Amino acid sequence: MEELWVAHGPLAVRDVLDRLQHDRAIAYTTVLTVLDNLHGKGLVARAKHGRAYRYTATLSREEHTAGLLDDVLAGDPNRGAALLHFVEHLSEDDVAELKAAIAALDQADREGQG
Repeated sequence: MEELWVAHGPLAVRDVLDRLQHDRAIAYTTVLTVLDNLHGKGLVARAKHGRAYRYTATLSREEHTAGLLDDVLAGDPNRGAALLHFVEHLSEDDVAELKAAIAALDQADREGQG
C-alpha cells in the first residue's frame, strides 16, 4: 500500500516490484498475489493497460487509517471509554493536533449552518 500511496499515478506490478526490490528480494508473483488480494478487498482499484493491470489505492493513507480506527472502536461496547483511554496515551503534540482538528470541524459546521 505504501508504494501506491506515494506514487504519482497508477503502478503496474513490475513498478511496485522495482520499488520494493531496494529493500529486499521479492518474487513478481508475490507482489501480483498481494495486489490481487488487496483488489479483492477493495483497497486498490485496477485498470487494464495493455496486457497488464495498473493499480491505485482506493483510499488515501489517512482515510484508510481512520477506517481502521473506526473498525477497532466499533468492536468495543464502550466506545467512549476506549476513546478516552486512547487519548490519554497521546503525546502533547498529538493532543494539540486532535484539538485543532476538532476545532476545524466545529468551524466548518458553523459555516455550513450560517
